[in-house]
Amino acid sequence: MPSPFLRLLGLLALLLAAPLVLAQTQTLRLATLAPDGSPWMRELRAAAEAVKAETKGRVEIRYFPGGVMGNDQAVLRRIRQGGQLQGGVLTSSELSLVYPDAPVYTLPFLFEDWAAVDRVRPRVDPLLAKGFAERGFHMLGASGVGFAYLMSTRPLRGPDDVRRAKLWVPQNDRIAELTFREGGASPIPLPIGDVFTGLQTGMVDMVANTPAGAVALQWHGRLRYLYDLPLAYVVGYIIVDTRAWNRIAPADQAVVDRIFKAAAARVDASIRRDDAAALEAMKKQGLTVVTPSAADAAYFRQIGETVVRRLYEEGRMDASLLTAIREAKAASGSAD
Repeated sequence: MPSPFLRLLGLLALLLAAPLVLAQTQTLRLATLAPDGSPWMRELRAAAEAVKAETKGRVEIRYFPGGVMGNDQAVLRRIRQGGQLQGGVLTSSELSLVYPDAPVYTLPFLFEDWAAVDRVRPRVDPLLAKGFAERGFHMLGASGVGFAYLMSTRPLRGPDDVRRAKLWVPQNDRIAELTFREGGASPIPLPIGDVFTGLQTGMVDMVANTPAGAVALQWHGRLRYLYDLPLAYVVGYIIVDTRAWNRIAPADQAVVDRIFKAAAARVDASIRRDDAAALEAMKKQGLTVVTPSAADAAYFRQIGETVVRRLYEEGRMDASLLTAIREAKAASGSAD
């Protein structure tokens, strides 16, 4: 039978080892502008619960939704500092600050329909993940937010109304700003969190967003017209600072990756349903859907082609990504 002295040594050894066991638990704090109750947050919270269960508590994920951690620049600064946040769920325009090619999917009129998106993303998502990794971020997942349409508080019939509008574009969204300036408009860059107030005060009277996004952000009460021409395919990314990611054991990394990629795929599916439902709800509340003339649609698409060509000629985006998108679309039978 061990002596009291040996039992005491054993107890001390266990107490000294306890902090090492506790240190294995890694907490990832992620911020997002997505409000609680949105498809994103529903799936993200379910994914966090699954991660905690499957890793037996070794990895925990906590969220700060609804913009409580500030705008995109504030969130990225806090991630870089490595204290308050280890990652975020951010749109491509927000992440363009750290990865200029992140908005490649939002190039104007790049996708005609969901079939083209479904063909392109399996090939191009891994290329984007590689690009994020080269800039110090691990991409846990990417999910479509839907197709953005022009929506307005004032009558919206065609290009002249767009040129006259107080048109909001996301802050730091080079592509959106360049696109509308090419069309003769004078866009007003604002953080997305300021748009609701801007619509109330009249600072802005036209926005580009998905129907589900407009409802989730409570903009729909002010919007009366939707221009039925998909402007851009909007994508959100779930990213984690590489330093925090590398503190997670490889086996647990595989679990987190698997769970979050599945969650992102479910968001992709639910967003399509929610977008259609949101549009119907807005129409019941008085939204008028305006069908562009063939000439006006061609005019806007020509602007899109000009913008894409300029971005790549000036070397402001990686041409290999656009090549991969075009090849995937061609393989699916889609035309540029």
